[in-house]
Amino acid sequence: MKLIILVLSVLVFTSSCLAKEKVISGKSLEKWESYSVSIMTFNVENLFDTQHDKGKTDYTFLPLSQKKSKKHIKGCKKISRKKWRDQCLYWDWSEKVLTEKLKRISGSIKQVNQGLGPDVIVFQEIENLRVLELLRNKYLTNLGYKKSILIEGRDKRGIDVAFMSKLPAVGKPKLSLVPYKNISRKRKKDTRGILQQDFRFPDGTIVTGFATHFPAPYHPYKLRVESYKYLNELIEKLPKGRLAFAGGDFNTPAKEDSKYKILDKYVKTHWKVPHEINCEKCMGTNYYAPKKSWSFLDMMLISNNIDKTGWSLKKTFIANKSEGQTSKKNRPNSFKLQGDKVYGVSDHWPLVVVLSKKKD
Repeated sequence: MKLIILVLSVLVFTSSCLAKEKVISGKSLEKWESYSVSIMTFNVENLFDTQHDKGKTDYTFLPLSQKKSKKHIKGCKKISRKKWRDQCLYWDWSEKVLTEKLKRISGSIKQVNQGLGPDVIVFQEIENLRVLELLRNKYLTNLGYKKSILIEGRDKRGIDVAFMSKLPAVGKPKLSLVPYKNISRKRKKDTRGILQQDFRFPDGTIVTGFATHFPAPYHPYKLRVESYKYLNELIEKLPKGRLAFAGGDFNTPAKEDSKYKILDKYVKTHWKVPHEINCEKCMGTNYYAPKKSWSFLDMMLISNNIDKTGWSLKKTFIANKSEGQTSKKNRPNSFKLQGDKVYGVSDHWPLVVVLSKKKD
């Protein structure tokens, strides 16, 4: 009799637990489930193929066998900075080197989302669509990335901004050239446009992305100010209520921002700055050794209206744990050749934001 009572008690307890499990795993908790989208910005530092692109000064990134002519040597010797001059003359940018470069970039990407990579990547310093598609098709295989998005710009070296996304692109991309004032023709050739593309988020929301690469810090800071202002003009032209993000190398050193209050005056009027919100202990994405200073040259920006869209900023982090990314001094490890040996990945660390939205 006691045995029967014990068995019945166990059955009742088990049935009760199963009933509770059905409630917990059923519709009662659907409202707690959420959508999630991860976006990475990554300056990959000179991702060039091994071929010369007509009209571009990409001569550093050619195999050594193509650097023997008097014309090539003469052109390289015109480069004022010794480091860049030597690279132009002596680097053997072979298929073997390109393969290693692509492997290391892919490793940096795959460290996000447990090997699956972020949902959207905003790239800087990509030579052309050909080399970016090589990265996607050969080194990011079966991760779900759709055809890359790149429009050739005016940069004299040939570096461009680009998108790679698992999310569906909506409509055609557009490259807008910043209308700089009082700029020399030579300096203008060292600038990139702003690439704009709409994407469909998992909940059906259309979100506009901007890919940027502002003028380098050795150019006057006013050029970067003009770039921020123009980016703001582009977001103001979007449909009312449209959520937007901007990712890229904004090239604004910390000391420059501190001196001119650039983020306060020209960014936070339209954008939230995620690394200031929930990445407080992060040092930066780039280290400038001559001045021993860290900066967030690379940023992800989220439009100020995010709170009205149902989406929210969940997490922001620097992705710097893959092979070759970080030097022994715990700084971004630039990609370099020494003889037949390859070191590093990029002089920038990628920055990632994760957005989330509760399901209805």
